[in-house]
Amino acid sequence: NGAICIQPCSPSFHGETSFVCEDRKWQMFTDACASLDVQSLFQHIHCTPLHCTSCLIVAVASFPFCPLIFSNLFSSLQRISEPDFSCIIPDILSSPAIPGNIADIVELLKKISLLLSENVNRKKMQSYSRIANHILNSSIISNWAFVKDRNASSILLDSVNLFAGNLLLRNGSESVQEHFISIKGYSIHKNTSGKSFDFSMEFNNTGDITGHVVIPEEELLKLPKTSKAISIALPTLGAIIETNRLDPGFVNGMVLSVSLPEELQHILLIFEKVNKLENVKSQCVGWHSTERRWDNRACKMKSDNISSVVCICRHHRRTFKSFSILMSPTMLRNAVLDYITRVGLGLSIFSLVLCLVIETVVWHHVTKTEITYMRHFCLVNIATSLLIADVLFIFAAIVHNTALNYQLCVAATFFLHFFYLAMFFWMFTLGILILYGLLLIFFKITRPVFIATAFSIGYGCPLVISILTVAITEPKNGYLRSGACWLSWHETKALLAFVVPALGIIVVNVVVVVVVVVKTGRSSVGEGCKSQDLSNMIRISKNVVLLTPLLGLTWGFGLATIVDSRSLAFHVTFALLNAFQGFFVLLFGTLLDRKTREALRMNRISSKRKCSLAK
Repeated sequence: NGAICIQPCSPSFHGETSFVCEDRKWQMFTDACASLDVQSLFQHIHCTPLHCTSCLIVAVASFPFCPLIFSNLFSSLQRISEPDFSCIIPDILSSPAIPGNIADIVELLKKISLLLSENVNRKKMQSYSRIANHILNSSIISNWAFVKDRNASSILLDSVNLFAGNLLLRNGSESVQEHFISIKGYSIHKNTSGKSFDFSMEFNNTGDITGHVVIPEEELLKLPKTSKAISIALPTLGAIIETNRLDPGFVNGMVLSVSLPEELQHILLIFEKVNKLENVKSQCVGWHSTERRWDNRACKMKSDNISSVVCICRHHRRTFKSFSILMSPTMLRNAVLDYITRVGLGLSIFSLVLCLVIETVVWHHVTKTEITYMRHFCLVNIATSLLIADVLFIFAAIVHNTALNYQLCVAATFFLHFFYLAMFFWMFTLGILILYGLLLIFFKITRPVFIATAFSIGYGCPLVISILTVAITEPKNGYLRSGACWLSWHETKALLAFVVPALGIIVVNVVVVVVVVVKTGRSSVGEGCKSQDLSNMIRISKNVVLLTPLLGLTWGFGLATIVDSRSLAFHVTFALLNAFQGFFVLLFGTLLDRKTREALRMNRISSKRKCSLAK
C-alpha cells in the first residue's frame, strides 16, 4: 500500500500517468497524458500573422524555454493591436477534455490573463469564455480528479477573475454567456438605486440553477465617481474544486465572483441550492485566493430555506472575490448539540477550577504517601490541561467567528492541540501509575524520578508532536481546516497528529481498566458465597465508573460518530460525555475520593475550632 508506479502515455499522447497501490490494486492517481500541444497550434492555424498577434504572445509566454522561435516575429508585430485570439479556439475545442489537456488549457488561460488582460473587449471575452467553457463542462468534472496540479481549479478561478475584471463596457453594460460561464458588467454610481446581477445557468442534464448578486444602495453611496461592476457565474466550478482538491466540502450552488471598486465592501448574494435537503446545514463561504480554501469568515448567513440561501459577504480585491455555499451531508442541523456543548463547557470550566481549589486545600492531607502523591499530582495536571484546553476552545471559536486573523487562528490551534494532547498524556501517566501500584508492589520509585518522568511524558511528548505538526503542515497551508480553528484533515491529514496519540492512549487505558477489573474481581480462596460475589461486582463496577472518565475512555465514543456520522444519538452521547469532562474529573477524581472527603471534613472541623477560639 502506498507504492507509486509511473507509466508513459500511449504513442499518440505525451506525458505520463501515475498510479498508487491501494488494497493490493493499482488506482490511477494523476494523469498528465495530453494530446494538445500548444506550440503546434501556431504552426497549423489558418490565419495571417496580423490577426494572430495575441496567439504569438501566448505562445511565447507558454514556452519561455524556446523564445527564439518567436522573437523575430514578435518584435515586428508587438505594436499591432490584436483583435482577439480566436485563431487558437478550433484546435482547443476539438481536443478531448482529458486531465492532461485540462492542465495545459488552465496554464494557457493563466498566461492569457497575465499578458493580455488589458482592454478586454467583447470579442476577446467571448474567445476566452469559449476556451474556459470547454474545461468547465459538467460532463468532464470527474476528469479533474486526475489533474496533476491539485491547485489547477483555483488557478483557473483566479485567471477568470483577473481577465473578466478588465472587461470594457459598451454603453454602460456588457454580457457574455456560455453554457458553463457567464460574465455581466454594468456601470454604477452613487445615484444608482441598487444593482443586481441575475444568472440562470445550466448545471447538468437535470436542469438549471440561479444565482443573484445585489449591490445594496447604501454601498453605492460610497462611490466617489462612476465605476464598473463585473460579476462572473460559474455553476460547475464548485464541484470541480471538490474533485480537483479531493475535498469533501459539498459546494451546493454556483460560484459567484465579483470585481468591484475598493469602496464597495459588502454585497448580498442569493444562491439556489443544487440539492435541496432538509437535514443538513448550509454555510456561506468566500474563496480565500491566497490560502486557496473556502473560508466562512468572509460571509454571514441572512436566511436559509429548503431551496435557497441568502448571504451577506465581504468583498476584498486581494482575498475574497468569489463566493458560494457549502453543505455537508454529515453536519447535523440540531441546536441540541450546540446547547449541550455550551452548557457542558461552562460547567466543565467551573468544575475544574473548583477541583484545583479543593486539591490546593487538601494537598498536604492527601499526599502523605508516595502513591497518593503521584495520583494527585497526575490529577492536578489533568485538570490544569483540560481547563486551559476548554478556555482555548472558546477562544478559538471567538477568533474564528469574529476575526479574520489567520496567524491568531494558527496560534490558537497550536495551543489547543498541545493542551488536549497534554490531557491525554497525563491520563496515560495516571494509567501507568495504576499498573505500577497493582503489579510492581515491591518496586519503589522516588518522587524526583517520578516528577521528571511524568513531566517528560505529560508535556514533553505533546510539545514535540505539536511542533512537528505545525512545522510540517503550515508551510503547505495545510495546518488549519476550512471552517474552524482546528487541525486540517482533507489537505494534509494533520488531524492524525491528535487522533492517533489519543486513540493509542485510550487503548492502553482500556487495558489498565481490564487489569484493575481482573485484580479486584478475584475472590479469596474458599470465599464463594453470594454476598462475596455481590461485593466483588460492586467493587468492580465502582472501579470502572471511577476510572473511565479519569483515563479518557469517554473519548472512545467518538469512534461511534465516525462509524455512523448521521446518528444524532451518537453525537449527543459524545457531546454529553466530553463537554462535561471537567465535571467528571471533579466528581470521580476529587469528590468521590475517600481521603479527599476526609481531608475536607478535617479542614472544616479545624476551621470551626479556629472560629470558636477567635470568639
